[in-house]
Amino acid sequence: MKLLVCAMEASSNIHLKELKKYLSKDVELFGVFDKELGNPLYDLTALAIMGIVDALKKLRFFFKLRDELVDLAKDCDKVLLMDSSGFNLPLAKKLRETYPNKEIIYYILPQAWAWKKGRVKKLELYCSKLCSIIPFESEMYSDKNKITYVGHPLLDEIKEFKQDLSATNKIAFMPGSRKTEITNLIPIFKELIKKIPNKEYILIIPAKFDDEYIKNIYGDISEFTISKNTHKTLQEAEYAFICSGTATLEAALIGTPFTLSYIAKKLDFFIGRMFVKLNYVGLANIFFEKMGKPALHSEFLQNEVSVENLFLDYTNMDKKLFFDNSKILRDYLKNGSSRNVAEIIQN
Repeated sequence: MKLLVCAMEASSNIHLKELKKYLSKDVELFGVFDKELGNPLYDLTALAIMGIVDALKKLRFFFKLRDELVDLAKDCDKVLLMDSSGFNLPLAKKLRETYPNKEIIYYILPQAWAWKKGRVKKLELYCSKLCSIIPFESEMYSDKNKITYVGHPLLDEIKEFKQDLSATNKIAFMPGSRKTEITNLIPIFKELIKKIPNKEYILIIPAKFDDEYIKNIYGDISEFTISKNTHKTLQEAEYAFICSGTATLEAALIGTPFTLSYIAKKLDFFIGRMFVKLNYVGLANIFFEKMGKPALHSEFLQNEVSVENLFLDYTNMDKKLFFDNSKILRDYLKNGSSRNVAEIIQN
């Protein structure tokens, strides 16, 4: 089978790597994906965008890329689109117009349940099969035969979960991956460790960052042990302080008690609050609300992010309750999705 793939995000390629383990060896990948997985049309580094100006500069390139993928699809049996709805939804439309009978599978759907609900109709119109990783996502879709909850991919990728809440004296800090996130949270984390003495403070840094970038963005981090292995470090840590993002769900699933904090630019936060009508920003909390349960962990946003608030949350959290709830969360998300998506592709 020849499978056209468009996986433009680093996270999508982590999911694709797991998925490939369950695909038959005669399934050949074409299109856009990490070069570790085959011979892509373009290296992912060519697709990186930094800001609006850069996006405008690359607009012509992305129109060209769309047309190249549509042309490539002519000789492919099926299409797999992953995440990146800003590019993949227009691509799906063009593919459907060009090849009315081509099977188009979308995996890692855009979060229409959070904002831009109009994407639901487009997904149903352009795609043949929709692979959902959010248990309640199908509620928004009218064609229930088209959408399938396949499980959450993090349950494929996390290899070890906490078996108990042992005291390891290790505390993990994850200030995010974007420059603004890091520069906002690192000064607070540096002050926070002074209030939590006699611990090993482990700073988790994205593997893609080189030494020069780390020095320029993080400043003096000599009091921290540096780690680039998120899952291993979270599994070993007795507590974590984490910037909003996927890492909070990873920690929740692993069973590591943590505090979520996030400071965005004031305008970005204001716009986000206008369009995203959710009570929580952490995925684990969103899931627990859907289950009719209290929030799994605390969330501190904007001006609420202070050394005192984070320290009090660390001191007062019911860590045993958090640990028990992490097992409920794993049961709620059921199982990893790779095997299920592979079956959908190959059937």
